[in-house]
Amino acid sequence: MQEETLDVAVVGAGPYGLSVAAYAISAGLGTRVFGTPMNAWDRHMPAGMLLKSEPFASHLADPREDLTLAAYCAANDFPYAYAQPTPVERFVDYGRWFCEQAVGDRITPADVASIDKNDDGLFQLILATGERILARTVVLAVGFLPFARVPATLATLPSSVLAHSCQVNDPRRYAGKAVAVIGAGQSAIETAVLLREAGAEPHLIARAPQLLWNTTPVPERSVLARCLAPQSGLGTGWRSWLWSERPALFRHLPAPLRRRIVRTTLGPAGSWWLRERFAGIPTSLGARLRRATAADGADLTLQDESGAPFSLHADHVIAATGYVVDVRRFAVLAPEVRSALRHLRHAPVLSKTFESSVAGLFIVGLAAAPAFGPVMRFVHGSRFAAATLVPGLVARIADRRKAGSGDLQHSGEPSCR
Repeated sequence: MQEETLDVAVVGAGPYGLSVAAYAISAGLGTRVFGTPMNAWDRHMPAGMLLKSEPFASHLADPREDLTLAAYCAANDFPYAYAQPTPVERFVDYGRWFCEQAVGDRITPADVASIDKNDDGLFQLILATGERILARTVVLAVGFLPFARVPATLATLPSSVLAHSCQVNDPRRYAGKAVAVIGAGQSAIETAVLLREAGAEPHLIARAPQLLWNTTPVPERSVLARCLAPQSGLGTGWRSWLWSERPALFRHLPAPLRRRIVRTTLGPAGSWWLRERFAGIPTSLGARLRRATAADGADLTLQDESGAPFSLHADHVIAATGYVVDVRRFAVLAPEVRSALRHLRHAPVLSKTFESSVAGLFIVGLAAAPAFGPVMRFVHGSRFAAATLVPGLVARIADRRKAGSGDLQHSGEPSCR
């Protein structure tokens, strides 16, 4: 019996993977999603976390725009308001509700162990269960987990002492412990708050001389205010609106400028609703970490703004130090496929439809931010990604069906450098 070949294999079942699948299914493509729905948000975000993005910027994307967070809240009698932060637990449940409605039984809750190409030019996926899947195209929607960044000065600490913030799912396990939290952004600040509320003793350490805080959103603004500073999924102002609502233009900017914009847009800052809860947590600001050694926990050697050294001991260290896109961390790709990916400073080079230099391999989410801008770091970017990518899938699948095979190199539109 001939083995069935999928049109589209979506690897990852988070907001981007589910949104792409919803559009692909609507386009009539034979689609299957691999992964546990919303797993990263459920297992790698701290319990009690609130989403930083406003509710209107937290919708997953379906072509009819029926399956919004607002629709989910209305169906379940949950509050939904402009300035009402969404609990992560509710967002996870919303994503699973979206999956049931838009993807249905076209999801396989198993991890993909490897992705290779066979002699016919088809993608061959090997699941963790050992099952083999063939697909004409693959969409990598692996989210943020592969790209967690830990400073080299902390990398020598054992895993029993050191964790990245994406590994802190249950703050209660740190109760009664002294915890050094490294970072100055939302993740660092909220982690410190949740740790204290769970009975731990956090101490926040940051290079920044002061912590920055986002302002309270204003739901009702005058026409003039909206014209001078429009609201978007990335905040208020024309620049934020441009990066949020016109990511197709972003791709044509020079690569150094794109990198700078991604790095600096919506830099480290805490949400307005965290400020009062953070009050009283010990901080060391303007501090640089020089050395970390394991000693019944961790001994940290630091330097203050004047250059004077000081030390701090903690039972645990949490690095809330962000994420860095790097194609070498696509461990799911077979070495030959991974080495065929064109990249700039290890960020994948993508076409206008999110296709990589490997024909038929599309990449969305955080990994696409260096190409399409900072909106790809947020759920808000999922609609543009899904609506833009699926026509590329349709075209590539049509090519594959005609040719019956294809090599590793991209044969379509030249990728933007």
